[in-house]
Amino acid sequence: MPRPLWSGAISFGLVTIPVKLMSATEDRSVRFHQVHTEDLGRVRVRKYCEAEDREVSAAEIGKGYEVSKDTLVAVTDEELERMPLPTAKAIEIVAFVPAASVDPVRLSGDSYFLQYDGPVAAKPYVLIARALARNTKVAVAKLAWHGRERLVLLRVRDGALVAHVLKWDDEVRDPSELAPKETKVTDSEIDEALQLVDSMTTDDISGYQDEYRKALEAVIEAKAEGRQPPKPSTEDKKPGGQVVDLMAALQESVRKAQAARGEGTGGAEVHEMPTAKKKTAGKKTAGKTAGKAPAKKTAKKTAAAKKPVRRQRGA
Repeated sequence: MPRPLWSGAISFGLVTIPVKLMSATEDRSVRFHQVHTEDLGRVRVRKYCEAEDREVSAAEIGKGYEVSKDTLVAVTDEELERMPLPTAKAIEIVAFVPAASVDPVRLSGDSYFLQYDGPVAAKPYVLIARALARNTKVAVAKLAWHGRERLVLLRVRDGALVAHVLKWDDEVRDPSELAPKETKVTDSEIDEALQLVDSMTTDDISGYQDEYRKALEAVIEAKAEGRQPPKPSTEDKKPGGQVVDLMAALQESVRKAQAARGEGTGGAEVHEMPTAKKKTAGKKTAGKTAGKAPAKKTAKKTAAAKKPVRRQRGA
């Protein structure tokens, strides 16, 4: 496990649970250095003081807030730590809400594991974890960390408490103006879209991988070995263009999704064949007429067979 990033306690009513905060994820992205393209020399960012026009060390750098133009107020780390804030060293649970009521947009993407700190914390830690696991609610708490107070969501995963950092209400923008206005869709199109959703539904997304990172690593490996980077496959290119028939596109998407999952085309449309009564009647009439014609020929042959044949004398 990674080293703790923060230590404090969960405040649950009158119950206090000492915990340590550790990152729940790791960044596996491929990172680059800035280099000079002519000689590949490293390009580094150096910090200069505008007033003295010289480079300064990290120990000389502090925090300043601009209250007005050309006016800065210095704030030290000690002053931030001494602020009269109840969440300075505690994760204070303020409410419990249904898990479905939390808008995923509010999730910032930062997730942390909470580890109980010491034998005394084990029992209250397990108590709150099992209480959360037995219902559909999650805990909402406040945490002061890294110079700001954060809103976090606490839930249980495999018996361990997980904290997800949430955005505050005023940090989420209103998307109401982004939705298309006066756009009509039919019930049939909605039903096809729902069928496409059903055909693409899965309970496990663990098999998905970062294809971009794999391709980038292949490029770097080829360059390091003096080889040409792999070229993109023409089969991977999808044809572009505007979708003309939305219903046809939905039906084709459902068919492909079912084929990919090895399912039959259960949602294929069944079209009734046109009635063929007149054609059948026509065929029967034609059959009767065709049946009489051979009868006449047979009669002629029979009459010709009964007619006597005259023989010429001297033949």
